Amino acid sequence: MDSISVNQFRGKLKDSVEQVIANHQPLKVTRRNGDDFVVISAEDWSREQETLYVLQNSSLLQQISESQVTHRQREGYKPTDGELDEIFGV
Repeated sequence: MDSISVNQFRGKLKDSVEQVIANHQPLKVTRRNGDDFVVISAEDWSREQETLYVLQNSSLLQQISESQVTHRQREGYKPTDGELDEIFGV
C-alpha cells in the first residue's frame, strides 16, 4: 500500500483520489500528530464488505465448500443453454 503525508494528500487530493479509484489500490495517509487513515474507492469498499460478510457467514461458507466438492466431481448443477446465454449476456 502506498503512503503519503496528510500535507501532500491535501495538495494532491484530486490526483490521489483518481489514482485510488483507477488502480483499485488503497492509499494510507499519515499524520504527524494523530492516527493514520486509509482512502479507498467506494467500489473497493463494497467488495471488501461483501467479502467480510461471506467470511462471517458460516452457512454460506459451508454451501461454498459443498459446491466445490460437487464441482470437482462434476456432479454440480449444470445450467441450461438459455441460462448460460443470460449469464453471459448473449
